[in-house]
Amino acid sequence: MNAHIPGVRTTDELIEKWSKPEVISGSDILLRSLLLEGVDCVFGYPGGAVLYIYDALYGFKDFKHLLTRHEQGAIHAADGYARASGKVGVCIATSGPGATNLVTGIATAYMDSVPLVVITGNVATTLIGTDAFQEADITGITMPITKHSYLVRDVEDLPRVIHEAFHIANTGRKGPVLIDIPKDVSAAKALFNPHETIDLRGYNPTVVPNRLQLDRLQTAIREAERPVILAGGGVIYSGGHEALYEFVTQSGIPITTTLLALGAFPSGHELWMGMPGMHGTFTANNGIQQADLLINIGARFDDRVTGALGGFAPLAKIVHIDIDPAEIGKNVPADIPIVGDAKTVLEQLNQNPVYAAKADAWRETVATWKKEKPLKYIDSDEELKPQWVVEHLNETTHGQAIVTTDVGQHQMWAAQYYKFNQPRSWITSGGLGTMGFGFPSAIGAQMAFPERLVISINGDGGMQMCSQELAICAINQIPVKIVVLNNQVLGMVRQWQELIYENRYSHIDLSGSPDFVKLAEAYGVKGLRASNKEDAKKVWQEALETPGPVLVEFVVRKHENVYPMVTQGSAIDQMLMGDSE
Repeated sequence: MNAHIPGVRTTDELIEKWSKPEVISGSDILLRSLLLEGVDCVFGYPGGAVLYIYDALYGFKDFKHLLTRHEQGAIHAADGYARASGKVGVCIATSGPGATNLVTGIATAYMDSVPLVVITGNVATTLIGTDAFQEADITGITMPITKHSYLVRDVEDLPRVIHEAFHIANTGRKGPVLIDIPKDVSAAKALFNPHETIDLRGYNPTVVPNRLQLDRLQTAIREAERPVILAGGGVIYSGGHEALYEFVTQSGIPITTTLLALGAFPSGHELWMGMPGMHGTFTANNGIQQADLLINIGARFDDRVTGALGGFAPLAKIVHIDIDPAEIGKNVPADIPIVGDAKTVLEQLNQNPVYAAKADAWRETVATWKKEKPLKYIDSDEELKPQWVVEHLNETTHGQAIVTTDVGQHQMWAAQYYKFNQPRSWITSGGLGTMGFGFPSAIGAQMAFPERLVISINGDGGMQMCSQELAICAINQIPVKIVVLNNQVLGMVRQWQELIYENRYSHIDLSGSPDFVKLAEAYGVKGLRASNKEDAKKVWQEALETPGPVLVEFVVRKHENVYPMVTQGSAIDQMLMGDSE
C-alpha cells in the first residue's frame, strides 16, 4: 500500500521507521495510523474536543487536510473522494453539533454502501454522561446508520481501533465506521505500536460463492429465452466492471444498470438497455417485466427500481447475487440466492461461460425497442432545455468527465443524457437522496483526481445547501466546473405536484434565490450565465478553457418534466412517456 506522502514511502517503510518504541500522544498515534492506512487526504472542521488532534496537524505535511466551511461539506467531500477513488474517505469533526452535523452524510454513505471512517471528538471520559458542554452521544445517535462504531476510552486502543475501522469500512458490504475519541484520550500519551493484524470474531464476509448455486445459474441461462441482467452499485464497489463486461458479452444477455451502477457497463454497447425504474428507459423497464430470467448482481431491489413489488418481473425466475445476505429475499424473493463478492462471483462464472443460445429473438426485440423507444424530449430554440444542456456537456467532454449531481430533476436528466462508459465516473446520492451532496462530493472527487475534469451538476435548490464550499474551491484552486440548472423552483417536487397533486404547487418557489454568478464571484470563483443555446455553448467553452473553478448558471425552462416516469404504486412498465409521445 502506498502511503502517498513525500518520498512515496510504503506502509512497510513507515512501520520500519517507527519500529523503535516511542511514547507519543493519542493525536499523533491517530495521524500515524491514518498514514499506515494509506490516507492522503482528510476533510474536516475543528472545534474544542478535537483541538489536540488539530494541534498535531499544525505544520503536518504528510497528508492533505482540507478545511471545509461546514461539517456536512466535509463528509460529503469524503464520500465523493471514496466513490471516485475506491479508497476509504476520512473526515474529522468536533463533538456535539460538529458531530451531529455529520449525521446526514453518514446516512448518505450508509444507504449507498460507501466506505468512510468518520472521526469525531467528544468530551473527556470523566464528563461523558454529564451533559457537558457540546456533549452528544454520537455513537448512539448514529448506531442505525453506521456499519460499526467505536468509543475509544483508552489511548492504547487507538492503533487497533483505527486499523479495524478501515478494514470493516472497506470489506464485505462497504459502509461508514465512526470513531469517537474523547478529548483526554487524544491528549494522553502511550507507546506507539503499529497494529498489523485483524482478529474480529463474528465478522467474516462471504466472498467466494457456493459452487452449486453457480451451476444452477448457468443451467438457468442455458434454458432462458428472455434473460436480463440487472447490475447494481455492488459491481462497481467490488471492482467487478471488467468481469461484468466479459460475462455480458460471453452470455449475450441484455443488461440494465441501476442509478448507482451507471458506468459499470459501457452505455454505447448494443446489449445495454439503459437505466431501469421510476425514470428508467422503455427498453430497460419492459425488458425486466417480460424477462423469464432476471439476474441481479449487486443491486438491492430498491423501490425506485422495482415500482410496485406485486407487479415486478412477474414472469421471471429471480437470481440475486449480493455480498450482504440480509439483502437477498428482503424485497424480492430469490429463486437462486448467491452470497458472494460480485467480482469474485463473475470471475468464477466466466471460467465456464454459458451463452444464452435460446435468446436470439429476445435480443432482436431489445434492439427494436432501443431503436423505436429511445429517450427523447421536445427541444426548443426559444428556451434552454435542461436535457440539451446535459447532452452538450456530454458531447464536449466525450463522456470522459467525473460527474457528480445533487438530487432532483437535474440528477435524473444527468443520469439519462450523460453517457458513462467507465466506473467511478458517476457520483450521486441514490438511496437517501440527499440535497446538498452534489457540490461538496465533486470537491472530494477532484481531490482524488486533481488532473481529471470534474463536473458538478446541481439544481438551484441543492446548490444553496452547501454553496459556502465555494470558498475552499477558490482558496485551494480546486478546478471543479460547477453547473447550476436554474429553473427557479424545486423541480422534482413541482413535477409530482403537477402530475399527482392536481397542480397544487405548495411552497416550491425558489425565485428569491441569489444571483449565482454574483455569489460565485463573491467567493472568488468565476461565474458565467446562459439562457439560450448560443450563449450556453460560449460560456461552457469558456469554463472548460479556464483554469481553476468556474460556476456556470444555465437558466432553463421552469415547467420541464423528467420522462419517462413511473408513479408510485404502479408497475415499472406503466410509464408516463411525456409530451414527446
